[in-house]
This record gives sequence, structure tokens and C-alpha cells, in this order.
Amino acid sequence: MNYKKISMDTYARKDHYAYFSQMGYPYAGVTVNVEITDWLSVVRARKLPFFHSFLYAAAAAANSVPQFRQRIGENGPIEYESCRSSYTVALDDGTYCYCTLDTQQPFEEFLIYAADEQEKAVNKAGIDDGEDAQELFFISSLPWLTYANLIQPVPVPADSNPRITWGRYFQMERKMWIPVSVLCHHALVDGIHLHRFYQQLEKQLGMLCG
Repeated sequence: MNYKKISMDTYARKDHYAYFSQMGYPYAGVTVNVEITDWLSVVRARKLPFFHSFLYAAAAAANSVPQFRQRIGENGPIEYESCRSSYTVALDDGTYCYCTLDTQQPFEEFLIYAADEQEKAVNKAGIDDGEDAQELFFISSLPWLTYANLIQPVPVPADSNPRITWGRYFQMERKMWIPVSVLCHHALVDGIHLHRFYQQLEKQLGMLCG
């Protein structure tokens, strides 16, 4: 497995981990409008696929924050070297299936790989891919809606996978924005780590603009 155990002897959030792990709803989340003016111009000019291009940036941002790669293991917290992304793909009958992608590759190669994996997922059209879901980032989008807040379903007992969702982009004050929601297990992730994710997301989007 590509993870390491975190020693509770040196873990700075030991008390926080114990406290929030016992809660019935241990999640912390936020929705932030992220500016994508220049990024969207590049995506349009280069005719890039919007969803996979944004997913690539979001996954890179999440992987760059160690706390987003941490999970609650059987004997305490663990940290993955990197995490893949599992996202929802809309189907013609109004339902959806899941597609799992490894984003640890160059952007242009990723786009080709992602299109192929999504086609396979659609042909399979299932919501149970038989994979160990613990390492995954759960990703979704609401391209039909521009929203200010989002409530997500969560399992019982609680899992510790970060959930990243974005909605329909919109124009405000001559700039383009997109609502991006993040939900994380508070035993592992604090507000400062959510902030770092959004910082990294802006950085990743800016890298495409060159």
C-alpha cells in the first residue's frame, strides 16, 4: 500500500483527532467562489475538455496538501503518497456511474487517458467498481447550477475521504467565477488546510495559463 502510518506520539493533532473521531457528523466544509477568468479563456482557446481540465487542477491541489491525503485507518491516522480521484459521470438515462482516475501524469497525457477511462466507465455503467475506496478523493460537479452552498450525503459510520464538488461558472464584475465546495473529516483537516487547498487550486489553474 502507498501509505504510511502516522505516529500518535508525534502527531500534533492527536487530541483533535480523538475529539472529532467520536462525533456523529465529524465533517467540516466550505464553498468558495474561485476566479477562472484567464483559465477559462485558455480552455476555450485550446478547446480543452472543461471537466477533466478542472479535475486535473483540483486533484493536484488536493494532493499537494498532506492532510487531504490522510485517512482514518484501523489503528490510527495514515497518510497516502498520492490519491486518485473517483468522480460521477452522467448517463443518458439520468443516472450516473463512477470513474476512477490517476492524475499523477503530465496534463496532455492525462486528458487522453481520462477520455479513455471515462468511456470504459460509461460502458460498464455501474456505481460499484470493486475498488478499495479509502484512498480516493470523491469528486462531483453540478454543471447545471450556480450555487452558494451544498449539502452532501455521507455514510454511517463516517468515512474520511475529502469530497470536492464544483458547480456552473458565472460572470460577476467582468470576471468568471466557479463555486467549489470541499467537505473533509475534521479529525484530519482544519480550516487552515481548506485554505491551503484553495490556494493550491488557484496556483494549479494559473499554471495552465502559463
